Amino acid sequence: MSSVVVVGTQWGDEGKGKIVDLLTKYADYVVRFQGGNNAGHTLVVDGKKFIFHIIPSGILYEDKKCVIGNGVIIDPGVLLQEIANLEDKGLTVTADRMVISENAHLIMPYHASLDKAREASLSTGKKIGTTGRGIGPCYMDKVGRVGIKAGDLLDEDLFKEKLALAVEEKNYLLTNIYNAEPVSFETIYSSFMGYAESLSQYISDVSVELDVARKAGKNILFEGAQGTQLDIDHGTYPFVTSSNTIAGNACNGSGFGPVHIDEVIGILKAYTTRVGEGPFPTELFDTVGDQLQQKGSEFGATTGRKRRCGWLDGVVANDAVRLNGLTGLAITKLDVLSGQPVIKLATKYDLNGQTVNTMPSSIKKAAAVKPVYEDIKGWEGEIDGVRSFDDLPQEAKDYVRRIEDFTETGAVIVSVGPDREETLLLRNPFEKK
Repeated sequence: MSSVVVVGTQWGDEGKGKIVDLLTKYADYVVRFQGGNNAGHTLVVDGKKFIFHIIPSGILYEDKKCVIGNGVIIDPGVLLQEIANLEDKGLTVTADRMVISENAHLIMPYHASLDKAREASLSTGKKIGTTGRGIGPCYMDKVGRVGIKAGDLLDEDLFKEKLALAVEEKNYLLTNIYNAEPVSFETIYSSFMGYAESLSQYISDVSVELDVARKAGKNILFEGAQGTQLDIDHGTYPFVTSSNTIAGNACNGSGFGPVHIDEVIGILKAYTTRVGEGPFPTELFDTVGDQLQQKGSEFGATTGRKRRCGWLDGVVANDAVRLNGLTGLAITKLDVLSGQPVIKLATKYDLNGQTVNTMPSSIKKAAAVKPVYEDIKGWEGEIDGVRSFDDLPQEAKDYVRRIEDFTETGAVIVSVGPDREETLLLRNPFEKK
């Protein structure tokens, strides 16, 4: 039995979905432990594109069980649409294939209304870049102890009572503070009772189920969303998400004991991207940035927004190694760098003449740092057809080895293209060292 956590090391969009899809082959359970439908995983399997926002991407394997943990916040409408989309493609999502934690909180329509209203009220330069899907307000209700949980759908009277109190409060805020339209209690109540009928079969105690699986010797894969620099505590606050994205939350967000985690794999894109607002030290505003954006198809899976692109930030990578306790790296989109004569790696920052080796906690300092680069020779020719690490151009291998040396963390996977087959497995993290 092995338990492996997969997390993003940058600002999200590192290619976690593809790596989780690859590792799911060796797992029995795939667990999503945080975030909501503001995150998206894009997979290309046999030329077909799949985009997931809530359901773990391991659902593409019919013999695996997918788990939505208590750390996830769920928009029931989006979840049911994902289930319907999969069924349209011949993949039936039964209760034997997926479970939802009874303690996972629900994103309500008033959360999205508040999210959009608050963002709209912020002046230019102060906006967070939220997706407007109600993620922040839902987590606020959770922490404020007034949230509605998936398990509440199983008790109609309790749900009705909690909803009535919530609608009264939210409508006051929407109409009096933000001058926005109120939400309808009856409309929400009716739709969510319909959701309850569809989702009740999936709702259970996830912590107990995972413990039973562990004791039975099952392999468990924990799938994170977004990236380390979007962590609510350790990221570039306030330009972050509303949950903990680092590996420690795999345990909090699922009810799984930390002593049972065997490996933590960090997904590291061979360059760096960011969606939305916030500091981005290695961002490129030249033709190279445009080339990375176009060749890497850097558009958000959730929002469709163009991603900002830049060179690989080694400072961010080392922060991720420390914060997550990484035991290995999965380097993605190496193929996008093909044809670049020189590849740059930021090894430190300069802040007004001082050397900085970590992302500053001060958002002003984080926005003011300048990357200090090391030049690395690039390679000619495309590499998407390569199926062995040894067959990569020497310069590509040198770049991977430099990343390993700089982060003091070995690569376990190298991705050379978007398809499932275009992935080089150097070491299987489910196999004991």
